Amino acid sequence: MFTLRRYTSADQQAVEHLHVFAIQQIGAYLGRGPWDDDIYAIEEVYLKKQGEFLIGEYDGQFVAMGALKRTGPERAEIKRMRVHPDYQGRGYGQIILDELESCARALGYQTLHLDTSILQLPAQRLYEKNGFSVVGRTKYQELEVILYEKQLT
Repeated sequence: MFTLRRYTSADQQAVEHLHVFAIQQIGAYLGRGPWDDDIYAIEEVYLKKQGEFLIGEYDGQFVAMGALKRTGPERAEIKRMRVHPDYQGRGYGQIILDELESCARALGYQTLHLDTSILQLPAQRLYEKNGFSVVGRTKYQELEVILYEKQLT
């Protein structure tokens, strides 16, 4: 059974592992750098700043995660959406996204934004299916990235 809960410091090592493992599988891992600093400071970056960081477990095993990061008074970013490759296609990303959107509404955010690499096709389908619109493209390091946005009001 899949369950969702808030991150605790005991999850740190598992979060780091899933973050790296999942993006390595699609060829989007850039190595450790400043772009990953939030992964090593979850409480400070997310939980203490009007955000959220969720952990998904299947039968007690850590299999998914996702976060909401405040980027302005009425804006928040969906971040660190990861589902272990062995557990993809079961709707866990949808469950996490739904809960993060619910949190965003409860916190008073009006706009959600996010980015994903062009390599992450299932992520693109998930976001587009949930009403996110492409608002641009950019490059991050050597990765081409698609920028998405969604109005909550």
